[in-house]
Amino acid sequence: MRDVERWVSMEEICKHLGASRDTVKKMIKTQNLPAYKIDRKWKFKISEVDAWMHEQNGIMKKSEVAPNA
Repeated sequence: MRDVERWVSMEEICKHLGASRDTVKKMIKTQNLPAYKIDRKWKFKISEVDAWMHEQNGIMKKSEVAPNA
């Protein structure tokens, strides 16, 4: 049988990321942080959020590299 990843709450993802609720909501809206709204509650898959963070980090590192002057 396949392991099924559980959904985590806004509170749990805030702890996981070390970010406030307002910051996470802003990341959902402006940066497409993977999140799902079920009724009025946000739910997350930690594996999706971690993959997204790694992708964002890679993009950020590439953009921080200045061309040689």
